[in-house]
Amino acid sequence: MKIAIASGKGGTGKTTLSTNLATYLAENQAVVLADLDVEEPNSGLFLNGEMIHREDKFKMIPSWDKTDCTLCGKCQQVCNFNAVMKLAEMILVFPELCHGCYACSELCPENSLPMIPKKMGELKHFRLPNLDFIESKLIIGEEQAVPLIGQTIRYVDEKFAQTAIKLFDSPPGTSCPVIEATKDADLVLLVTEPTPFGLHDLKLAVETMKELKKPHGVVINRFGIGDVKVEGYCLENDIPIIAKIPNSRKIAELYSVGKLLYKELPEVKVELEKVAEFIATYQEEIV
Repeated sequence: MKIAIASGKGGTGKTTLSTNLATYLAENQAVVLADLDVEEPNSGLFLNGEMIHREDKFKMIPSWDKTDCTLCGKCQQVCNFNAVMKLAEMILVFPELCHGCYACSELCPENSLPMIPKKMGELKHFRLPNLDFIESKLIIGEEQAVPLIGQTIRYVDEKFAQTAIKLFDSPPGTSCPVIEATKDADLVLLVTEPTPFGLHDLKLAVETMKELKKPHGVVINRFGIGDVKVEGYCLENDIPIIAKIPNSRKIAELYSVGKLLYKELPEVKVELEKVAEFIATYQEEIV
């Protein structure tokens, strides 16, 4: 079962929920947690595991071979991302814009745009008791997060095909990286906060999940601040509110020094138990 933990905005508590839930579930079963926020992964700040594997990750981009090129311009015509441009006597390739779709390479009549690997980031695999943690990170200056997210998910699928619970700490927002991180999920947990900003971005996230036809529920973080409009919205739209993590200075203090919350705060553990029960019930329904 793949469970994506997402939100419409950054800073709502995805990593807080991801790391605490993964560690809590790992007390009784094998769990995999993958940090797919590859532009700024931070789940590793809360998980002290032993690194057992590391590998560079590459994306494929075209490289112009002028030997047989007739400068027909077909490559520029088929590129939807303006990554290939035909000038008077040459073809320019902009690697930062390339999405690695292979269109220019495959449709070139003279095979003048072979695809070559370009490093985009690295993947690290850490092991803790009953928990495998996967972290991927883009190199500085790399702009395309989607290819690395996709490769990280494939790594998890290949290495942990039989593991019952796979958690994906997704990027914030509702753009392409989030789509890539959630498109194959069996269930999406949307983390929000009870504020006008939280409600606004929750609506965007809910609409995105509806478009992807993904079952979803809501976890309200920092419960106790703001207003009750998030609860009202969920009630009106039949969206289950799975748990409410309280607003607490103690939580902020523990988080700031990289500590897990549920081990020291019983009120957080109670809410994690609710999330675990929701996942178990849903898992029984889909089996």
